[in-house]
Amino acid sequence: MRDVFTKEKRSEVMSLIRSKGTKVEKRFKKALCENKFKGYRINPKCYANPDFIFGKYKIAIFCDGDFWHGKNYKKLKPKLKKKFWREKIEKNIKRDKKHNKKLAKIGWIILRFWESDINKHMDKCMKQVKLSLKKRGYFKGKQKQRNPPTTNETTND
Repeated sequence: MRDVFTKEKRSEVMSLIRSKGTKVEKRFKKALCENKFKGYRINPKCYANPDFIFGKYKIAIFCDGDFWHGKNYKKLKPKLKKKFWREKIEKNIKRDKKHNKKLAKIGWIILRFWESDINKHMDKCMKQVKLSLKKRGYFKGKQKQRNPPTTNETTND
């Protein structure tokens, strides 16, 4: 199927797609607030660029778009006509796995939520956040401060 936009118009449209401050992230932040979770940071400048972190508890949270990060990619792949989109999504999937592995190696809990799950099952997402925080002692009170991972901290392969 041919694109309905010119190359220039498509470029303009694609440039408007946000990577930070998305509707899904705003909904997730609202849910964190409603559940009275404190101590998280939004879009921190650290390795892997998580959407939220609880740095003190070494928990990184990613709100992944279904299309961009390859939800049900095996079903989607045959429908993608352009090689560009297949390569883009495959690259994102590979990068996400690499980041998960490196963060886990240095002791971080990684929570990845699909956009559709955030929109339809926020209660289950918040339950996972709560369980991870409980596992790290969030509800016990005091714990030593932990800064977000740096690029240097993750390059010791």
